[in-house]
Amino acid sequence: MIDLDFLLQRLLEMEGSDLHVRAGEPPIYRVHGNLVRSEFPPLDREEVAELVFGMLNPTQRERLAARQEVDLAYEVAGLARFRVNTYWEREWISAAMRLVPLRVHTIDELGLPPILKQLAMLPRGLVLVTGPTGSGKSTTLAAMVDHLNEHRAAHVVTIEDPIEFSHSDRLASISQREIGVDSKSFAQALRHVMRQNPDVILVGEMRDLETIQRTITAAELGHLVLSTVHTTDAAQTVDRLVDVFEPYRQQQVRTQLALTLQAVVTQTLVRRADRPGRVAAFEIMIATPAVRNIIRERRTHQLPAVIESGREVGMQLMDVHLIELCRMGWVTYDEALAKSMSPEDFRRRASGLIGPAPDAEEPTGRRPRR
Repeated sequence: MIDLDFLLQRLLEMEGSDLHVRAGEPPIYRVHGNLVRSEFPPLDREEVAELVFGMLNPTQRERLAARQEVDLAYEVAGLARFRVNTYWEREWISAAMRLVPLRVHTIDELGLPPILKQLAMLPRGLVLVTGPTGSGKSTTLAAMVDHLNEHRAAHVVTIEDPIEFSHSDRLASISQREIGVDSKSFAQALRHVMRQNPDVILVGEMRDLETIQRTITAAELGHLVLSTVHTTDAAQTVDRLVDVFEPYRQQQVRTQLALTLQAVVTQTLVRRADRPGRVAAFEIMIATPAVRNIIRERRTHQLPAVIESGREVGMQLMDVHLIELCRMGWVTYDEALAKSMSPEDFRRRASGLIGPAPDAEEPTGRRPRR
């Protein structure tokens, strides 16, 4: 029988990010974005069940039986933490495990845009980190909380499902609450968080209408709120938050967002061309007066033009950053094109600009190690 901790240790040795265990297949790793079948023989149903149920406590087993799937955190002492989703597939138990390093890397170590340091220190408002699943949103939020922890005496309350990165108090005091363990739902936790005297609230994911509503309200009441949304650019993020509400409430929500939103940071991971691994590309929208007017007046289609003209305040378009990564030789043209927001616009912008730059220096604050 293969030992689960051994499989997870192999994941780290391969510099992978995910492990999948399913009946009828060998353990499958995701390494630098690619699925890699391991050298082990296919697992049978009993082997997978032993691996999965060995991670679960009695409460989690009851939840799995009642809901057919459950999220949890699993830690290998001295090695790493893992975000786990266990689920039934054609009446067979399966699991997907995502690596969460034990140590929270800093904004500088990850090569994140330096403006994230400023966003982490804002006194109030809503800061959203968006992108597809597996794009590093949780890692970015953890780095922002780490920066805040180092520089601000604030009470931070995180609401997560499950808790991924574990933070130790330094200058800040950090309370980490896990859905299903410390509270029944995001919405319930947000209903009571105001009585916990928070300065900063981290909401792991804005999943449903009530969570979105209470998250916006928390920012409106004068807290700094950090959260994630599964959207691919700033305009789509604003529209997604508004569209979940009933039509008669949408203008009110636009007004609330125009007042509370501070920034939308959209990210994606792109395969590197210069060495194994992936690099993060970013779109950054800062809520300037022009941006707030556009949100309030339902003109989100104009946001890309405002972002492009806002470089002096730290804004940047995703396609512009992808072109910069191409010019550095970090990613290929085809890979950047595949990740671009508008392939036609990307081709136009890149025409005559992209070429080999072997002697170019790395851009400040961007030495991604993801």
